Amino acid sequence: MVPMIDLKKQFAGIKEEVLAVVTEILESAHYVLGPKVSEFEKKMAAYHGVAEAIGVASGTDALHLAVKALGIGEGDEVITTPFTFFATAESILYTGARPVFADIDPETMNIDPVQIEAKITRKTKAIIPVHIFGHPADMDAVMAIAGKHHLSVIEDCAQSFGAGIRGKKTGSFGEAGCFSFYPSKNLGAFGDGGLVTLHDTGLGDRIRMLRNHGSRGAYKHEFVGVNSRLDELQAGILLVKLRRIDAYNSRRRENAALYNACLSDRVLRPAERQGMTHVYHQYTIRSPKRDQIKNRLHEAGVSSVVYYPVPLHLQEALGFLGHKKGDFPVSEEAAEKVLSLPMYPELEEKTIREIAEIINNV
Repeated sequence: MVPMIDLKKQFAGIKEEVLAVVTEILESAHYVLGPKVSEFEKKMAAYHGVAEAIGVASGTDALHLAVKALGIGEGDEVITTPFTFFATAESILYTGARPVFADIDPETMNIDPVQIEAKITRKTKAIIPVHIFGHPADMDAVMAIAGKHHLSVIEDCAQSFGAGIRGKKTGSFGEAGCFSFYPSKNLGAFGDGGLVTLHDTGLGDRIRMLRNHGSRGAYKHEFVGVNSRLDELQAGILLVKLRRIDAYNSRRRENAALYNACLSDRVLRPAERQGMTHVYHQYTIRSPKRDQIKNRLHEAGVSSVVYYPVPLHLQEALGFLGHKKGDFPVSEEAAEKVLSLPMYPELEEKTIREIAEIINNV
């Protein structure tokens, strides 16, 4: 079976370094907010060209704490996309605020800036663009709208580690960039993990306290926070992978270029806008024959996944928002046609050509 991502192959290439750093941490007996977390945070801030990078327990927590740190809560609204993972909306709801959806661009499947402005009300406090599948959202337009209306911008970078616009990394445009290190991500831990990037050190200070029960230490608590700290072991493992992330992303881009060359024009291949660097967390095609393609791939022993079969506005858990089918037609059409194919740095050329041939035959 060809997997969506082969973590065993990736581990084989870094096994000795990972075991060495894990042993080092275990022997240090410093397991929480230790030197590896500090080192990782500094390197992440430098990589993204920001003042602060703060490790937290998951990508969901990164979003939640960023929203909370900006003072967004009960009665406020945050505009985001309905075509994303559920955590994007969850992070808004955790604070008591309300997610407001704007439909997506039909080419990139990122939030459509044209749709954002019509959703702004006096209750709107922020915009959360999601860099879906590894392609940057149109941050020039999003930031212009945010500036015009005095709104905060929180980037959901869970799928876009290393992506950028004219050399500027995602996660460095808005007030906060929120990353996930779930194992399947471009930069993946051996469990959950997350990070918030920020320009404002004052906002960073608040997030550091929020992740640690609202405390600076010494058992003194200034407000109610949460327990959301990046694990020292995960930070050590991520440091090993961070040294290779640009090479990993380059291989993903090479694999995507080969898919593009081999696939028929009868399937819609991923877009990559000029000046933007796509890192292909997912290589996602679109076709009216999506289900037939998926079935044929399965018969041939090739994995494929539909990200995402149900847009957020039609999710049962968000029924209280009052949306119905037809409210966001571009997102709904995408959900009916998208199919993500195997994509990882170690994917072999022969396998890509075989997958493309199966799809072309359909």
